[in-house]
Amino acid sequence: MTTHTPALPPVADAEAWSRRLEELRAREKSATRELDDIAAARRRLPMVQIDDYTLVGANGPVRLADVFDGKRQLITYHHMWNPGAEWQCPGCTGFTSQFTRLEFLEPHDARFVIVTPGTIEEALAYKQRVGNQMEWYSSSESSFAADMGAPLGGGFQVNVFLRDGDTVYRTYSTQGRGTEQLGHTFGLLDLLPYGRQEDWQDSPEGWPQSPTYSRWPTSDAFARYATP
Repeated sequence: MTTHTPALPPVADAEAWSRRLEELRAREKSATRELDDIAAARRRLPMVQIDDYTLVGANGPVRLADVFDGKRQLITYHHMWNPGAEWQCPGCTGFTSQFTRLEFLEPHDARFVIVTPGTIEEALAYKQRVGNQMEWYSSSESSFAADMGAPLGGGFQVNVFLRDGDTVYRTYSTQGRGTEQLGHTFGLLDLLPYGRQEDWQDSPEGWPQSPTYSRWPTSDAFARYATP
């Protein structure tokens, strides 16, 4: 990790700063409109019917259709999992720790939950250990995680489903940086003068940069943050 004093942005007068800011805002507005167009295209995607999977929740086995909890729309975050490990993926742990208030989904007939291929006993113990507030389900008794692109030993994944009665359809899926739009973490970092401070980013000479995720807190750190 870089330890030397980083370079500073050039200093400009207020008029020059405002002019450059307006130029950037024009690009930001264009990007926002492009994201609106992408969201519109996402709403027009076809869907595919999936099997009647059974997951395991805190109260035992539950059909996927019932994971919706009466809602018509469901988002699942598939948490990476290493059986028996005290601390799971710090990326997944930190990412899901952002979601502490999900009530805003209620009026939109939607729900957002975590699914892990680990056992429900391990999953719930880890949820408590790190102070996670989302609802957790285990896919250890079915092929749901693997079929949805997140098998045991694989990466993380976001899937979106629509329920029509007891029939469930898969409408969208993303992974990697496609999940960034769900949280506030990277958006806040990208507002900063030094950005994420990762060496893959296009930054001016002398900006502090370090290996990807090297500044990301560890899973046990997130657990400490969650402790009053």
